[in-house]
Amino acid sequence: MNRIFRNLNGSSPRRCLSSLATILRPQLQAIEDAGTWKRERIINSPQNVKIRLSNGKEVLNFCANNYLGLSDNSDIIAAAKSALDNFGAGLSSVRFICGTQKIHIELEKKIAAFHSREDAIVYASCFDANAGIFETLLTPDDTVISDELNHASIIDGIRLCKAKKLRYKHRNMEELEEKLKESMTSRLRLIATDGVFSMDGTVAPLPKIIELAKKYNALTFVDDCHATGFFGKTGRGTEEYFDRLGNIDIINSTLGKALGGASGGYTTSHKELIELLRQRSRPYLFSNSLPPPVIGVGLKVLDLISQNTDFLERLKSNTIHFRTAMTSAGFTITGDNHPICPVLLGDAKLASTFANKMLEENIYVIGFSYPVVPKEKARIRVQISAAHSVENIDQAIDAFIRIGRELKVVQ
Repeated sequence: MNRIFRNLNGSSPRRCLSSLATILRPQLQAIEDAGTWKRERIINSPQNVKIRLSNGKEVLNFCANNYLGLSDNSDIIAAAKSALDNFGAGLSSVRFICGTQKIHIELEKKIAAFHSREDAIVYASCFDANAGIFETLLTPDDTVISDELNHASIIDGIRLCKAKKLRYKHRNMEELEEKLKESMTSRLRLIATDGVFSMDGTVAPLPKIIELAKKYNALTFVDDCHATGFFGKTGRGTEEYFDRLGNIDIINSTLGKALGGASGGYTTSHKELIELLRQRSRPYLFSNSLPPPVIGVGLKVLDLISQNTDFLERLKSNTIHFRTAMTSAGFTITGDNHPICPVLLGDAKLASTFANKMLEENIYVIGFSYPVVPKEKARIRVQISAAHSVENIDQAIDAFIRIGRELKVVQ
């Protein structure tokens, strides 16, 4: 029997695993020594402005993508429970076999209408949506031109396709134009960018990208995960922020941030493209359909944010308040008036130490360092929510100032 469980060279699986552990330990130690180890803090409460940690400590949360504060909204929870009661826990199948319920179709129609597009397709996550779009659409005769700071899911999605791959420096429109000229012989050219870059809070220069795309007959793709639902006058995202609604060819986004914070992603675009994705997109074809409670959340959130803009107004006011006060205190805050407010610190260990000290002050934030952000660009990425009160924000600012002075970050 033991012979069955030995590999081809005669060594046992246990011995192979031991050798693997020996190889991996130095890599893990190097991460620890660099101060970039990512420790997962355990939360024993729903996601909200105030969360309870596993040790029972209650803290103010300033690092969730819960932009509109809807993750623990009672109406949304009720919608999820209703979907669970009426449609079950899950489908145990992919969409084209027996995994499509009428609520999946309802959500896709509602997403398309929200973005004023012809159709939409829902995935398990926006990571899957990004993994499915480029390989399906682009051939070796095409070119994809990508911002160098695009999200990892865009980069990985582009790697899967056989098109020629070009990059331009972050938000550098002169270099983008050079790449468009360079690829004039391609069948299709697709400009790919984040709408809002999640580590910096910077916004893609969509008006210029749209202008160049029209000039050189290129397609445009925007990942709007950090804009959908709250950015722009009515939350329609980066397009609306620049008053360019309907000008982007393909929008990918998520249900897992502002839109309820559960999971799920989507692509919305022309009907023909969505039909092609249903036929050829591998993450769609080979992944279980989204569970009904998640669909129920998405449907309810889109109703809520389409009915009023109160959440958006509070978020905008809170963002201005935090950015103004922190800048006045001497901190360097990057970004373009977005609720992602990176507090730049530079050193990875300093960012980790700063975040730990903030937790002692009952403020929950996380230090970001390489490889999540470039080396020597470590930061604490504060994320403002519509659910934060002015008092919550002032408490966080006061803690930043006290610790900043202690660690000689500010005077």
